[in-house]
Amino acid sequence: MKLGKSDKTGFNPDEWLFEWEAEINTINRDVYKLTTVNNPTIIHGLVSLEVRSDHIFIHLIESANFNKGTNKTYQGVAGNLFAFACKVSFDNGYEGYVAFDSKSALIEHYKQTLGAMHISKQRMYINTVNASYLVNKYFMDN
Repeated sequence: MKLGKSDKTGFNPDEWLFEWEAEINTINRDVYKLTTVNNPTIIHGLVSLEVRSDHIFIHLIESANFNKGTNKTYQGVAGNLFAFACKVSFDNGYEGYVAFDSKSALIEHYKQTLGAMHISKQRMYINTVNASYLVNKYFMDN
């Protein structure tokens, strides 16, 4: 579900590492929130996406503090957000292609968990095969 400029329910900017309000106000970017069916007012993760000419670019992705570390409430929040980006890519006719810049420490993790491929420096991408896998894993109604 899209996080809008007027959406304050469940969103406290002080509880997030990134400046999500700035992302919401950036032209050509859409911020989406991950919630649960049972409690749609609690945000478990956020992702900022840009639809480019042939792929989706993830500008930022973040799990809520209570979904980080060993005592997290839910596992797979980031995976779910990446899968959502892949789904948006398929929906736009981009065959699931998603690109993003990774922190150096997470490059190997993203290779293993998402099947992402390393292009150069921090840039990574997810191809059609791995995007299909993620969408099928996280969106069972597809």
